[in-house]
Amino acid sequence: MKQTNLLSTRRAGVLLHITSLPNANGKGNLGKEAYNFINFLADVGIKVWQTLPLGVPHADGSPYQCLSAHAGNPELIDLTELFDKGWLKGSESCSFCNAGQCFKEKCILSKAYFGFEAHASVEEKQELIDFCHDKAHWLDDFSLFSALRTQFLETCWNEWPTALKQRDPAALKEARRTLDTTIKIIQFEQFIFYKQWFALKDYANKQGVLLFGDIPIFVSYDSADVWANRDVFKLNEQGNMSVVAGVPPDYFSETGQRWGNPHYDWNYLKESNFAWWVERVQSQLEMFDILRIDHFRGFEAAWEIPADEETAINGTWVKAPGALLLSAFKKEFGEIPLVAEDLGIITEEVDTIRRDFKLPGMKILQFAFGDSAQNPYLPHNYEKNTVAYTGTHDNDTTLGWFNSLTAEEQNHIYHYLGYSKASMPYLLIGTVFSSVANLAIVPMQDILELGSEDRMNIPGTMDGNWQWQFNWEQLTKDKVEKLSGLIEMFAR
Repeated sequence: MKQTNLLSTRRAGVLLHITSLPNANGKGNLGKEAYNFINFLADVGIKVWQTLPLGVPHADGSPYQCLSAHAGNPELIDLTELFDKGWLKGSESCSFCNAGQCFKEKCILSKAYFGFEAHASVEEKQELIDFCHDKAHWLDDFSLFSALRTQFLETCWNEWPTALKQRDPAALKEARRTLDTTIKIIQFEQFIFYKQWFALKDYANKQGVLLFGDIPIFVSYDSADVWANRDVFKLNEQGNMSVVAGVPPDYFSETGQRWGNPHYDWNYLKESNFAWWVERVQSQLEMFDILRIDHFRGFEAAWEIPADEETAINGTWVKAPGALLLSAFKKEFGEIPLVAEDLGIITEEVDTIRRDFKLPGMKILQFAFGDSAQNPYLPHNYEKNTVAYTGTHDNDTTLGWFNSLTAEEQNHIYHYLGYSKASMPYLLIGTVFSSVANLAIVPMQDILELGSEDRMNIPGTMDGNWQWQFNWEQLTKDKVEKLSGLIEMFAR
């Protein structure tokens, strides 16, 4: 379904991360429920499924801080398929933790690798070989990085022995030899993840559903990307950061957000024709039909915070060559369906770059009220080349947000919307769907009419995020009928 005009057609979408799918184990995956969700989307007329990044997260579970810009999260793999193929036996002991019945994904996938080696067909084994060859430009470094990170008890690469930290060729060669089995298991995990993802994408596209992915503009310092591509980032000779990324105080936080990611060395990237970024976008274009650049503002200028600062208050805007980078994308890929996350402090320069490359920006309805009639988030100020949302994963649910307002603020919203008899949050869902924005997206929590206790993330906090899941019992017949009715009414 690759087309250059995917963002010019009027559509409705839903925002739901894979981990939020129903699953008895506490985290959704790429199995049966993902296919059931696509069936639901197709049945009600929703044409776009937006997810969060699918990378391998750190311990906090954030999909925006991952160990690789390319690798998929093995925890999203559907293990049922591996049992069905005979690569896993429930009675097998685990050599990694000496348990008779280990249900940790890492251990189960290790057992699945040995089962694959013993029982996979010649064709399946050749598929793995071909995959490793095709993805070698990132998979070789990632698999070694992950194996070393496990060996060193998941400490950051800058705490490893100097020879490995500085990527001494002899040390890397020896590590590949001693960690050969672990490396092959990691490569197998990526093979299975990608195989399942592409099967899901093929099914979605055949049902008329486009998959919408998210690219965090920055990558984690503790990642294979930084360890293996030191020149791409602003680091000293020891590999340490003097400045880190974030955003200044804004709607989400009074002290800003100190993300802690390394900044890019844009001079090096320009000299290399942005090769690292082009490879990154290539990977995501293979996986998704539509892409969003998170924190697009950083393509024009990024907030650099001294690494020793505890908050993001004391930082500086430093220019970035966004127009040159987007030109490199256009030269390599042609016109691509790319959405600019242009929330926060947006300057005329940022907006100029977005418009010059005809990229749709984002409008969040929760930001619209309580200001002047010129508020850009009010629906009457939208333009067609826009992606409109009731809220995103970083916002409260629409019902939770509305319930937190004063009676006067709530009355103002009803006044703007003509005192509709529709209840929240469907009144605002209908408002987004009725707008001129080509793409209108609603978080699954809003469809289910859930409150603040079911939000996905609270920016600036570390605990309790990224854990929300829905269950099918919440999706009542009444909600399905209201949703499909709005989609039909507003020609989505």
